[in-house]
This record gives sequence, C-alpha cells and structure tokens, in this order.
Amino acid sequence: MTTETAQDRLLSVRRRIAAADQRRPWLLDGAVVAVVTVLGLSDLGTGQQDGPFGEVIAATDLPRAVVLLLIAGLVLPLWWRRRAPTPAFVAVATVMLVVWVLGVWLDAGASLLIALYSIARYGPLRAVAWAFGATVLGVCAAAFVFLPVAHPVPGVFLLLGTTTAAVALGLAVRTHGAYLAALEDRAARLEIERDQRVRLTAAAERSRVAREMHDIIGHNLAVMIGLADGGAVLAESRQELAAEPLRAIGDTGRQALAELRRLLGVLRDEPRDAELNPQPALADLDALLQRVRAAGLTVTYRTAGDLNALGRGVQLTVYRVVQEALTNTLKHAGTAAAEVTVTVDRDDVRVRVADTGPPPGARRPRDPVEPDETRHGLVGIRERAGLYDGDVTIGPRPGGGWIVDVLLHTRAARAAAEPRLGQA
Repeated sequence: MTTETAQDRLLSVRRRIAAADQRRPWLLDGAVVAVVTVLGLSDLGTGQQDGPFGEVIAATDLPRAVVLLLIAGLVLPLWWRRRAPTPAFVAVATVMLVVWVLGVWLDAGASLLIALYSIARYGPLRAVAWAFGATVLGVCAAAFVFLPVAHPVPGVFLLLGTTTAAVALGLAVRTHGAYLAALEDRAARLEIERDQRVRLTAAAERSRVAREMHDIIGHNLAVMIGLADGGAVLAESRQELAAEPLRAIGDTGRQALAELRRLLGVLRDEPRDAELNPQPALADLDALLQRVRAAGLTVTYRTAGDLNALGRGVQLTVYRVVQEALTNTLKHAGTAAAEVTVTVDRDDVRVRVADTGPPPGARRPRDPVEPDETRHGLVGIRERAGLYDGDVTIGPRPGGGWIVDVLLHTRAARAAAEPRLGQA
C-alpha cells in the first residue's frame, strides 16, 4: 500500500511538472542554461586542473575574455536544445572541439552531454547515430591528438561511458514518452468508442420507442378517422351541416397517419411482423410480476391513484420501466426482495422500483452480458422518461440495494386511453 501511494505521488508530481512545462517551457530551458552557466563560471577561479585524462591546461592560463566566449558558446545553444536539437548539438560540439584543440578542459563541457541527450530525446533518429559517432570521434581525437594527457585510455573509457549513458537515457525517455502518448491515444479512442456505443444504444432504443409510439398514435388516429367518417355519414344522411367538417377531419387524420408511418417507419429495426403484436399495458404488469416471482425474486406491488385513466403511451412507459428495473434486479441481486410502487397524481406519474440487494452471504449472480451492455436498459429508461419530460433517479440506496425512481411530468397522465364516441 505504501509503495502504491509513493508511486501515485511520483506520478502526480510528474504530471504537474509536465503541465507546468507545457505552460511555460522557457522555465526548464532557462534552468538548464543557468545550471551549466554556474558550472562553467567555476572554471574562471581554478588554477591547475585535472580532467579525466590527467593534468590539462588550466582555464586561467587563457585570457578571461576567451574563456567567457567559450563558456557562452557551450551554454547558449542549450536554450534551443528542444526546439532545434540538431543545430544546438552542432554548435556545442563545434565549440567543444575548439576547447579540446586549445588543450583546455572546461566543466561547462557537460553541455555536450546535455546536447547529445536532447538530440536523442527530441531530434530525428538518423541524427542520433551520426551525433553519437561524431562525439566518439571527437573524444578519441581529444585524448590521443589534441590534449597532452597522461592517461588517455581510462579517460576515453570514462567519456565514452557517459556519452553512451546520455544517448541511452534520451532514447529511453523518448520511448517512454511515445508509450504514454500511445496509451493516451488508445484511451481517447476507447472513450470515443464508448460514446459511440452509448449513442448507438440510445438510437436503438429511440427506434424501439418510435415503433411503439407509432402503434399507439396510429391506433388512436385510426379510431379518430373511423369516428369522423362514421359521423360524416350520419350527418349526411340527416342532411346536417356538420358532414363536411367531419369529412375534413377524416381526411386530415388519414394524411397525418400516412406522414406518421412514413417518418417513423424508417426508424424501426425489428421485423414488420412484430408490429402486429399488441403493446403491453399496466394490466399486463401482473403477468410480468408472476414471471419475475417464478424466477426467485420476491416482489411487492403497490398502486395509488386511477391507473386505468392513463393513456396507452404512459402505460407502456410505466410497464417498460418496471420491466427493465426488475430485470436488472434479477441480474445483479439474484433472490432479493423488490418493491414496485406506481402512483398517479393529478399531473404526475411516479414509478419506484427498489430492491434490498443480494442476501448476506449470497454469491452475486454472474452478469451474462458485457459491462457496456448492462447500461443499455438504463439508457432506455432515460429515453422513455424523456418523452414525458421526466426525472430519473437511479443508484444505490443508503440502506443497501438499488433504486429506480422515475417521475413522469404529463398532463396527459389521467387522459383516457381511447377517445370516447360521445366526444367525437
């Protein structure tokens, strides 16, 4: 647990540093230049100097202006080491070659390792090979040609080791960055795919709802057309003036029915034979609850208000909400106890399905579907509630278990399911 916490803290610090570097990249570049500058200025106060090759010419043996110029040539290119790593390396390597030709060893020469790291980290891969090769040749030339050294072999071994380490570190950080970028890209693509699946699920549910609403509205329109045509025939036989308006009502209804079938028919994704099946209503809840009880779920069913006064569309929505909620209870809670409550007020219909969760010690039933698919029913509940500007609350209960609470805001909640002949 402690190791994981420390790793989390390190990752958090790394993310903060990376975010700060993205906002102000000049801070890191300036810090690198400042550190190497301080390291290089120490050369101005030294006397006899020992480098990795033994005793070399001290920096104080050269004019101060020359030393400052050499230090500037080694330090200033580092400002552009990330934006232009190849030119920065060429500049530093050139100045470093001049330093070696003069037979001087400067601590600011560490900038060559930084430039080599930078080209391995940020530069093109082709440039890494020739930069490393040029550095190796330069080190060998300095040890065996330019610098009057006493121990060339150990010095070359030391410098080649640090050069190889700089390149290896740059390539390792580069690979790690590419790996993290690939992970971020994969996470972004997975998020996009998840959103697409949610949208496809919503579209499929809307298609299903559209088919069901087509059947409901189409049925009511057919009843309205039949009543209008019958009233028109009756009025015409009695030579009443209402015959013509009733014919217009029938024609308008037929036109609306044709448009409804044309617009919503393209949304159906189920076989056309399924349209012949009657849609369930609240009267079918008893049969649904019997099937659920037979599966091992204890269900208590309570109602309040005049359920028979609800329109067919509202009844279908209530039925589907109860069906999906109890299905999820069977999937995730097994033999739990559930309570179904349907309350009809003046303008609202509330559907509440609450379960107690799995019994203590019981094994949680294995979900036979993928994790994303388990949310399809919840998306369907929200889509159906949205048809009636409803409020949906879905989540765990404080005392354990799960609750689905849907409040449908509709003034049609108490409207009769079928038009009455006397009103026609």
